[in-house]
Amino acid sequence: MSKAKNTSIQKYTKKNNEKCYMFKLFCGTDPLTGKPMYTTRRGFKTKKEATVALAQLKLEINKGEFRKRQVVTYADIFDLWIVQYEKTVEESTFIKTSGIFRNHILPSLGEYKIEKMNIEVCQRHIDDWASKVKKYRMIKSYASKVIDFAIKRGYIEKNPFTLVEMPKQLKKIRLDDHEELENFYTKEQLIEFLTCMEQESNFKAYAFFQLLAYSGMRKGEALALTWKDIDFNKNEIRINKALSRGKNNVLYVKTTKTGIARTIKMDDKTMAILEKWKKQQREEYLAKGFNTSQPKQLVFSNEKNEFIQPSKTTKWLDRVLKKYNLPKITTHGFRHTHCSLLFEAGVGLKEVQDRLGHSDVQTTLNIYAHVSEKAKDDAVIKLGSFMSQ
Repeated sequence: MSKAKNTSIQKYTKKNNEKCYMFKLFCGTDPLTGKPMYTTRRGFKTKKEATVALAQLKLEINKGEFRKRQVVTYADIFDLWIVQYEKTVEESTFIKTSGIFRNHILPSLGEYKIEKMNIEVCQRHIDDWASKVKKYRMIKSYASKVIDFAIKRGYIEKNPFTLVEMPKQLKKIRLDDHEELENFYTKEQLIEFLTCMEQESNFKAYAFFQLLAYSGMRKGEALALTWKDIDFNKNEIRINKALSRGKNNVLYVKTTKTGIARTIKMDDKTMAILEKWKKQQREEYLAKGFNTSQPKQLVFSNEKNEFIQPSKTTKWLDRVLKKYNLPKITTHGFRHTHCSLLFEAGVGLKEVQDRLGHSDVQTTLNIYAHVSEKAKDDAVIKLGSFMSQ
């Protein structure tokens, strides 16, 4: 037990600038591994308080009454859970989830003793998240996963998150008459946008947005597309991967969002534009020393013939919208546009679902419940016609 005598009490500063004391104490050797075991105690307000706690622990160890508590806080459980979670999801999903814990959950729950977690504590923080974050339900779901993990490992018996009352976020009433921007174009707006894009010198950007509007594919799917995925003879495109961002901000190719590949039919005009871009790409990149005839050549690549940064498409888009004073829309809005126009053209729900790559019909209904303004007008006209009969 000589190591225990060398234990020193240290002063540290918490995130809220509060000064506290802590110590790390040797508490024996693990009988299974033969490795030394330590226990760390922190959060003491004064050095005297830490000194008393240290003396009590040493006494327990000398009497053989101390049993090391391997997990103390919610953050400790999280550290165990996240290791297992990383093995079950895509790298991009892991990065997103880690951010949710880092920004919302751990600052709120991290220092709680796991056995002290109760309904009141969980309810208070859920109410706080709901007042600040739109996706508070998702935050609660992830926070609860860690408690479920703790239950499986025997650290706690019940999950207090299952008993909380979920607050409702009431929509704020706008005081002006402007409706919230709908992130999609009508048929006429899309034609105008693509006409403006065609007039620009950036043919790659024109081909990119033409493809999004007429295929409905996600931005990441388009940026991961290679020429071997496109069959110009059959007018088909195979969508089996997507560009995403992983650890250390590195771009990488993963499976589609649902993990399922799909093949979609394309119109003649879009295929002709893509074929023209393929020839233009070959000429432009050959001048830069790149051979774009390679089997895995990207359809859309940057100046170094590597992955395009996803944010680049927003710059292409914003430039044209501002120059021609066009209605605001995001890159993802062209997927919304494609869906709306499919419904307006009379395409069935199942066909729209398959083309967009949704795992179930409900997703198609939930995300794309909106229709174009023309369809809304038609509904009113049909009602008026029916009532006048």
